[in-house]
Amino acid sequence: MTDTINYANSRALVTKPPLAMSVRWRLSVMMFLEFAVWGAWFMPFSAYCKDQLGFDGQQIGNLYGMMALGTMASMFIAGQLADRVMSSEYLMAIFHFAGAGFMYAMTRTHDYNTIWYLMLGYALVYNPTLAMANTLAFANIPDATRDFPTLRVLGTIGWIAANFAVDHLLPVGSASTSRPLLLCAGLSVALGLFSFVLPHTPPSGKRGDAIPFISAIKLLRQPDFGIFFAISFVITIALSFYYMNGVPFLKDAGFDNPTTKLTIGQWSELFFMLMLPLALGRFGIKWVLGIGMGAWAVRYGIFSFAHAKWLILLGVALHGVCFDFFLAAGFIYTDNTAPANIRSSAQSLFTFLTYGFGMYLGFEIGGFVLKRYTVNDVANWHIIWGIPAIGAMVCLLFFLLLWRGNNAKREA
Repeated sequence: MTDTINYANSRALVTKPPLAMSVRWRLSVMMFLEFAVWGAWFMPFSAYCKDQLGFDGQQIGNLYGMMALGTMASMFIAGQLADRVMSSEYLMAIFHFAGAGFMYAMTRTHDYNTIWYLMLGYALVYNPTLAMANTLAFANIPDATRDFPTLRVLGTIGWIAANFAVDHLLPVGSASTSRPLLLCAGLSVALGLFSFVLPHTPPSGKRGDAIPFISAIKLLRQPDFGIFFAISFVITIALSFYYMNGVPFLKDAGFDNPTTKLTIGQWSELFFMLMLPLALGRFGIKWVLGIGMGAWAVRYGIFSFAHAKWLILLGVALHGVCFDFFLAAGFIYTDNTAPANIRSSAQSLFTFLTYGFGMYLGFEIGGFVLKRYTVNDVANWHIIWGIPAIGAMVCLLFFLLLWRGNNAKREA
């Protein structure tokens, strides 16, 4: 109980001032557009590749893997630029304008090799903006634990809005066409323009400092921090199965408008994101992260064994616990742990290991599993979902046994 109280109060021993409304609305719009850009194309893309382009499961997994591979290649450079060279809001603008170009180009070709390279280019410019959005938020809010969830929840609303647009505002059947990619390109241009009015966030590092990313890697020598990042890396492999297989799974289960059905998870995310500060104060960071991992194991178990539609939708609804109580809480833990002058690089390191290397392996493994257990275009979802369910449960057991849950920043 002492660790729980210390973690909840370690950044709040002095009452922090409220977040200024002029800053709040700009950061909220940024979060909305950041995840609307991603949500517009990410879930429907597998159906587009399968139904319109004729790609097999391995090829689809490889294309999704490019997003993660691009994260690994670009995150080092992006973190360095944000920490030492250029203001984060200008980087956001540059990267989103470039992303719009790559996404539009993908709609103009059906060739697998060309799309592969375009997807890699898109990943190089979009994925760093996930860490930059967090950097912009954390750098301009008085209290990360109190204020960040109320901003990040707008990202969830943006994802929901983009998925709703795909199924209900675009022409019927758009989820299996290139229209979601065009929607993504348009939203990217909008966020690129809006980035110029974001709060000015100059580099936090100083001349003569050690390279920020190397300093961030040194944080892994702290036992709690190292174990947390290792577990995060492994469990994100399981997360990749959901992103790649969600729409095809619901279509095979007999659901209409599967993209919209998946937004049930984002509605759940809205609730649990707002509950996150209360959960951190009540249970502490260790049990919040543990609950998030446990929810992943339960969800994939439901997908593996369930046949009733209501039970499948319950598994979809668990996304809020899975995402908020692990990934969102992980970003807060990283901000509370890293020194101020390397926070951008620490966020980049976390993103690299989760959205980068972890998801890359997840998409590659997921693509292999999907192809291996699909016969005559019929997927064996019992086995496909059972594999990540077992993986998530193993991660949870190791985490509970090894992680102490102390505030690594106070220890340092």
